[in-house]
Parts: sequence; structure tokens; C-alpha cells
Amino acid sequence: MPDKVESILMLVAAGEFSMGILGNTFIGLVTCMGWIKKRKIASIDLILTSLAISRICLLCIILLDCFILVLYPDVYATGKQMRIIDFFWTLTNHLSVWFATCLSIFYFLKIANFFHPLFLWMKWRIDSAIPRILLGCLALSVFISLVVTENLNDDFRCCVRTKKKTNLTVRCRVKKAKYSSIKICLNLLTLFPFSVSLISFLLLILSLWRHTRQMKFNATGCRDFSIEAHMGAMKAVISFLLLFIAYYLAFLVATSSYFMPETELAVIIGELIALIYPSSHSFILILGSNKLRQASLRVLWKIKYILKRRNF
Repeated sequence: MPDKVESILMLVAAGEFSMGILGNTFIGLVTCMGWIKKRKIASIDLILTSLAISRICLLCIILLDCFILVLYPDVYATGKQMRIIDFFWTLTNHLSVWFATCLSIFYFLKIANFFHPLFLWMKWRIDSAIPRILLGCLALSVFISLVVTENLNDDFRCCVRTKKKTNLTVRCRVKKAKYSSIKICLNLLTLFPFSVSLISFLLLILSLWRHTRQMKFNATGCRDFSIEAHMGAMKAVISFLLLFIAYYLAFLVATSSYFMPETELAVIIGELIALIYPSSHSFILILGSNKLRQASLRVLWKIKYILKRRNF
């Protein structure tokens, strides 16, 4: 790859990484400060903190992989280093997706209005169940990561990431079928939380439609906070769904790079697109939360005040 292209791609990756770290660190700090002040943490703050930590780790892993691939490609020649990267990328990837799905379910249960006994039971139990659900997501993600890492052996890692592939062509072809099946299974696993979030979004739309129809018959002219809550939750969920689709496609490009002639370029482009999801969704969450939005406005006001004082 030409040096200029490498430099541009690395600058883009560094910019996306910086924005993602800034947004997710801000979410983590605000929720942790609230935890320290109140000496207890709300369920929504626990989910947001877990999501922010997982995405910070995911961003670090993706950026590290980009830099190693461009600057030190021979590091992956032994396969041991790539095994570590594979494990943590798979772990943080699944944690990020599952925690975002937990957030979608939480929004749905707290905001939607249904009178089915199962829904009411889940709505009543969700706050106490959140810590156990998050721990379950962690255990499941660790298990999946171990399975994936163990099934992709060192020979195949050399095939995928090492530039010098001439002596590995025959072995790489033998491993192709096994890699395809593992990749398909991994991608199908990530589709399950996506489907759950999609169902939550559709049920939120149904709840909003029913509530709006009710309000037409009982019009009071007052401000309806329920509709605002529905719209805020729907924006957060739909942004996650759209960004996850882009991330999923980028993940397919990165993991399918073995089948492409320009493996290194395909992986880097896939990883650059993948960085958009954990970087930009944090700012959407900040704008969608009154607590986070007000905290960000206070920070911006203080920065503006400090800059004005320096000018004078």
C-alpha cells in the first residue's frame, strides 16, 4: 500500500478513535460521578457505563490492529499476537452489541405501555435483573470469544494477516472451508441481539401509535411527556440499528478479507468503517439523555468561559 494512502487511513482512524474515546469517556465519567454522589447507581447508568467501557476497549483493539497491520505486519507471523487480538476484539465486539441491546430492551420496558401480564412482570423486575443480565452478557461473550479463538489456528492467522503468503497458499486453501463455517456462525450470533433490538423498536412504535390514538380521544392540549419519551427512546434504538448495520457490513469486509486480493487494504477499510459505530453512537446517546446533554452543555460553557478569559 502506498505511504500516502497509509498516512491518510491512519489519520482517519486516529480521528475516529479520538472522537469515540471522548464521547464514551464522557458518558462513563458522568455516570460514575452520579454514582459517587448518590452512593447508588441507577439501572440506566449501569448499562451506559458498561456500554461505554466496552466501546472504549473495542476502539482501542481496532486502532491497535490497524497500526500493527500497517506498521508491523510481521508481528502476526507467529500467530500468538493475533490470537490475543482476536480474543479481545471478539469479546469487546459482543459485549458492545449485547449491552446496546440491553439498553434497547430497558428503554422499551420503561417507556412502552402494554397491559400483558408478561410485559408487566418484566417491567416490574427489570431494575433488579439488570446486574445479572449484564453479567450474563459478559459470561456469554467470554465463552464465544474462547470458542472462536481456539477454532482459528495459527496457520490460518498467518494466511489472513501476513503479507508474505507464497509458502502458505496450499495450507490456506485447506483452511478456507473451516474458516467460512466459523465466520458464518459468528455473524449469526451477532444477528440475535440485533433482532431483539429491532423487535423492541417495532414494539415501541406500536406503543406510541396506541398512545397517540388514545390522546386523540382525550385531547387536553397539555404537553405529552410520554410521546417525548417514546420519541427519544426510538431515536436511540434506530440510531443503534442503523449504525450496527454499517458496523456489521464492515465486520464482514474485515473478516472476509482472506477471500479478497488486497487483504491488507480490505481489512483497514473495514476497520475504519467499523470505528464509526462505537464512536458516533456515544454522541447520539449524549444528545438523547437529558442528564448527559445538560452535563455536556455545562462542560462546553466552562470551556468557552476559560477561552474567553485567556483572550482577555
